[in-house]
Amino acid sequence: MTPQSPKRQRCAIYTRKSTEHNLDLEFNSLDAQREACEAYIKSQAHEGWRLIPDHFDDGGLSGASLNRPSLQRLLNEVSDGKIDIILVYKVDRLTRSLADFAKLVELFDQHGVSFVSITQSFNTTSSMGRLTLNVLLSFAQFEREVIGERVRDKIAASKRKGLWVGGPVPLGYATEGKKLVVAPVEAKIVRTIFALYLEVDSVAALAEILERKGIRTKVRPLSNGESKGGISFGVGALAHLLRNRFYIGQIDYRGEIHAGEHEAILDRPLFDRVQAKLKKNAVDRAMRLKGSPALLMGRIFDDVGNRMTPSHSNKRGIRYRYYVSHAVIQGRRRQAGTVRRVPAAEIEDIVLGVVRQSLASRSPENIPSDQSAVVARIHQIIVKPEAVEIELLETETTLTNTSSEKQKSKEAPSANSNTITIPWTAPAFVAVKGIVHAPSTNSATLTPDARDLLLGAIARARRWIDDITSGKLKSFDDIAKKERKVERHIRLLAPLAFVAPSIVQSIIEATAPANLTVTELAKSSVHSWCRQQHLLKVSRKR
Repeated sequence: MTPQSPKRQRCAIYTRKSTEHNLDLEFNSLDAQREACEAYIKSQAHEGWRLIPDHFDDGGLSGASLNRPSLQRLLNEVSDGKIDIILVYKVDRLTRSLADFAKLVELFDQHGVSFVSITQSFNTTSSMGRLTLNVLLSFAQFEREVIGERVRDKIAASKRKGLWVGGPVPLGYATEGKKLVVAPVEAKIVRTIFALYLEVDSVAALAEILERKGIRTKVRPLSNGESKGGISFGVGALAHLLRNRFYIGQIDYRGEIHAGEHEAILDRPLFDRVQAKLKKNAVDRAMRLKGSPALLMGRIFDDVGNRMTPSHSNKRGIRYRYYVSHAVIQGRRRQAGTVRRVPAAEIEDIVLGVVRQSLASRSPENIPSDQSAVVARIHQIIVKPEAVEIELLETETTLTNTSSEKQKSKEAPSANSNTITIPWTAPAFVAVKGIVHAPSTNSATLTPDARDLLLGAIARARRWIDDITSGKLKSFDDIAKKERKVERHIRLLAPLAFVAPSIVQSIIEATAPANLTVTELAKSSVHSWCRQQHLLKVSRKR
């Protein structure tokens, strides 16, 4: 009888090194790990083990998480059934986390893949092998946590001595020999920002001024040769910059202030005046919100999750109240939802009426008469272009329904549901000299400026898509760098390249609805042309 040849086993080697130190050497740690694994595979050739040519090497990456490019590529190969055995030099090269290892073992078992550590003898197919592996990983995780504590202690000690321990370099500084020195051009920008804030009313107004002056965030080079930054200042970034004590030669670490060894950019009196104004504005805003008659404050959101903030305008002695998306208040209009502003009185009447009706259907004897008591039953309100969703809090009545009540709820599901959906059409608003009001029905078509804005956005989007399909640019990130915009902006407007020809023609002829916006058109362009036509009709009705 002729003996059967062993089944061919496709072997993949995974190597990892936590730091980039000595990775540029001709023979580094990754090469040593791979060479040892290759020798082990050759020793098992009689069992049918064969090495696949692909390399799976992660240099300079921690084993604390699974977010590693080569590891993810290896797991994809496992899922595709292209690997039978995975070899590593030691278990902690694969992962140092017990939780992550459990996920990996489950994936390996699911696809019939064996796992081998060439310096630690065990077999994952047996219970004793799994126990041994878990013990080894427990020590690996303990070592990782001890290293983390040691690093944090070192950072704290360095901060107390006023040393810069790395991280993003603040605007106004540059690095020389692992120390921070003042960059004169950027330092002048920092002083300008602080001085301008004392002249304006808010951080949002400051952001608009900086945008007009062309002042952008600091450009930071990345290790892969690319760069990050050089975009418009956001309100959050500006608020952080204005409170940063680094600019007066101090280091704030976990609430403790330490004298830094770096040179200060700002005079202490200027910094103190800015802090005083920031504090005053925060107190004033808190007082305005506390005394606000807005009943739905803190509970109403737009359809992308932005909180809607109470606002108002005065016209001829009459105050008009609104709820405005917080993204608009902060100057991030592109990140606002489809409905950016709603009339406060109208939405409050609708919500309170519907909630009272719902509570009455659940418990007629316990209908709250006070408006604040009704609002207290509301968890959140989401405003959409064609509906308002009201999510109610769980109540004892809801949780302890009797059998008869359950039968009633089957017949009328909206009465006992925690979420109520109200059909509603969001009104369109235009602003004239700061006064917000509903548009006149006489201007039903696009203005020349609005037409040019829409056509310009469509043309840019088509150019971006052409650049990607032709291979001139590889991704939206490349387009964002070229256009000096954030990638989110590019992704938002890119669907405009696929606007229906009939809609483009109506924009050219200025017959499209006057309230049609770039953002609204971009969001609709991910749907079919029929859906876009429906949007055009809805916009015309507003």
